[in-house]
Amino acid sequence: MTAQQGPIVCVYFPRFELVVAARGYAGLAGVAVAIAPVPGRTAAVGEVSGAAEAAGVTAGMPLGEALACCPALSLLPGDPEAVARAWEAVARALESIGAAVELARPGLAYLDASGLTGLHGGIEGVIAAIRRALGGRPVRIGSGPTRLCALAAAYEARTRRARLVAANQAGAYLASQPVELLGWHAQTAALVGPLKRLGIDRLGELSALAAGDVSDRFGRPGLLARALALGREGPLVPRSPAEPLEESLPLGDRSSSQEALERALDMLIVRLLARPERRERTVRTVVLSAQLVERGSWRERVTFRQAACDRKAMGLALGLRLLQVPAPVHTLTLSVVSFGPAAARQESLLDSARSEQAQRVREAVGQLRALAGPEAALRVAAVEPGSRLPERRFAFTPFVP
Repeated sequence: MTAQQGPIVCVYFPRFELVVAARGYAGLAGVAVAIAPVPGRTAAVGEVSGAAEAAGVTAGMPLGEALACCPALSLLPGDPEAVARAWEAVARALESIGAAVELARPGLAYLDASGLTGLHGGIEGVIAAIRRALGGRPVRIGSGPTRLCALAAAYEARTRRARLVAANQAGAYLASQPVELLGWHAQTAALVGPLKRLGIDRLGELSALAAGDVSDRFGRPGLLARALALGREGPLVPRSPAEPLEESLPLGDRSSSQEALERALDMLIVRLLARPERRERTVRTVVLSAQLVERGSWRERVTFRQAACDRKAMGLALGLRLLQVPAPVHTLTLSVVSFGPAAARQESLLDSARSEQAQRVREAVGQLRALAGPEAALRVAAVEPGSRLPERRFAFTPFVP
């Protein structure tokens, strides 16, 4: 790993997921609140408010232990779908100033300011441009020669005043920081507890250890943690430009039926594959999300083992995820995160006549949609055939020849 060359700016939103779930900061002032555990997963609370943290509750704490520390703790259902949309808006705002942004997690982003200082008039001008792009949102901003240094600076910053660490001060500054900062890195988060038990409280104490000793005790994650403490990191990995492709279907009171969810998922897959923006490419990664009837949402990211554009294959892979939905669904959404290569069409020599006929149908449907719009060619899909209400039995979906 090599040290960063230009100043790295860290943009940090404290308790981002909790603020989004609470619909703003007003509902968190002086109240002990935590994000409720996700059904079907480890019974641990998510992000916690300042009042809950003061009572001893921390993110990731088992629910029983959290309630024992703070009996007045209120649980708020998480809203991962709203978090994803809010964080996407923040990412686009940061990119609007010309920055290539690395998104670490919701509420934490990094950008390399070396190419922006000339454009905005120094590092202070870059920070001012970030604040303008974010439209006055409360945010902590720190700057340093590495990610970890910039993150530590952002921790110490205030919402109205950034914390800047010069390159010649970074070594001493990192040495004085607590090892808890390693918890923000996925590969070193598990080392925080063992290091604390060994009496290593500061990054400087970790960096002073011999590389061989660290490797023998902690392996590759330990060497990575030591390198981070010494200010050695790889370059930023900015996100690729997104191609938004999404389909949603409101379900209303039909969401209580698993059959209705499966039918709705099939309709979403058909609509998504029929979108002209797909340009006959296969789909590599999708996000299946649901807005729940009660407050909150559910969200699952799915990466296919092989990039697919087959309706049945995608339905089989995504259908199992519907069993994880924790509550009745109001709206089901399917969106594409990344595409694969274009689908190859291999025609059978024995079915040349049928293939030619299918090609003519495709051309006819394409011409019809070009003249009358995307809803010119539809098919009737059975949604809930056993329902006593006729309007709930069938629905229109795009015709795919």
